[in-house]
Amino acid sequence: MKKQILSLAVVSTLGLGSLLSPITLDHASASNISDLKKQQEDLSNKRSGINAEINKKKAKIGELQGEQDKVKAEVERLDLAVEDATLKIKEKNTEIELTNAEIEQLKGEIAVLIERINKRNELLKDKARSFQENGGTVSYLDVLLGAQSFSDFVDRVNAVTTIVEADKDILEQHKKDKQELETKQKAVETKLANLQQMKKDLEVLKKQLDSQIAQKNKLMQTLKQEEEQMHGEMVSDQEEAAILANQEAALQKAIQMEQKRQAQIAAERARQAELARQQAAQQKSSGGSAPAPAPAAPSVAPPSGSGMLQMPASGRFTSGIGQRWGTFHAGVDIANKASNVPIYAAADGVVIRSYYSSSYGNAIFIAHSINGQTYTTVYAHMSSRMVGNGAVVSRGQQIGVMGNTGQSYGQHLHFELHRGSWNASKSNAINPMPYF
Repeated sequence: MKKQILSLAVVSTLGLGSLLSPITLDHASASNISDLKKQQEDLSNKRSGINAEINKKKAKIGELQGEQDKVKAEVERLDLAVEDATLKIKEKNTEIELTNAEIEQLKGEIAVLIERINKRNELLKDKARSFQENGGTVSYLDVLLGAQSFSDFVDRVNAVTTIVEADKDILEQHKKDKQELETKQKAVETKLANLQQMKKDLEVLKKQLDSQIAQKNKLMQTLKQEEEQMHGEMVSDQEEAAILANQEAALQKAIQMEQKRQAQIAAERARQAELARQQAAQQKSSGGSAPAPAPAAPSVAPPSGSGMLQMPASGRFTSGIGQRWGTFHAGVDIANKASNVPIYAAADGVVIRSYYSSSYGNAIFIAHSINGQTYTTVYAHMSSRMVGNGAVVSRGQQIGVMGNTGQSYGQHLHFELHRGSWNASKSNAINPMPYF
């Protein structure tokens, strides 16, 4: 009977040794570490690709800025042309005002001329009536023949000559006044018409220049929007590159942690095997019964709770994974109006990146290795963060406080779960609900 018990103890010891043999353990460790290194290499390649895209976008931004400089120079030229046209329009307006003042002055002179012409017309009409009534020039003969003496005749001749010359002067002046009136009126009208046409041409030119400036400004706005979009894409690429680089570092730390864990398991296995061997040898030498071998230490502590992941926050689910507002919503939203709502790590892991993002707000990325599979969790829009890059966190450890930062509408936690690594396209995102 004692021999049967001793044989059973030896078989049990050998069975335990075979389960925890160095060959099996080393093979599992090597396979796990090889997978992690492969993921690390993939992340490094992705980061190189992202850096290449960043350089391309920088070159594109340089081209856009060059185009903007050209448009800016053209706009400046047009601005100067508009300024010159505006100044000329102002000068023409001043000339038109002066011409209008000159016209008002000429109107007064013309009124005087018209009055003088009208008076002469009346005088000439009176003379014409007198000539008609008295026989025209015959009355002058009557005047001359009516002289009483030679001296009286000479006086009458001088008087008649004076009257005739006066009438001739009146007619000449009348003619000159009419010509001056016509000349002044025509000159003023021509000058005013020319100025008005020049002003009209300048206003048309200014309108054309304003239209060109509006088009150039629109083009400039388009170029600026393209540059801003390119900057935005480059910022996203830079963030992705930084996250990928941090994921690479986190995986390296995970590899080191895995190696340490495997070493601890191997040491424990060797200790258990040596203990079993000593107990078997002691039992054999003493001839007594062998005690049951001590159980091997578990390689991974069982997670608390029923699911693979712990709920990262308390609250109600307001949005799930899927299409939303025309874009892909890569996670779930948990809202809670209470103050200082804690955010917890969903599982043991290494913090990939803890930072502020223009879209995610205060965000934390954590890398996990669960049951031989790597996962990445994302916690976004927090009001504050409590862990930094590279920190080792435990399941249920508080890492932040729920908030409303970044592109967020209302206090909530945006939580993402990715099978493998995170990427900007969110191609690895999966629904976390079945894992809670």
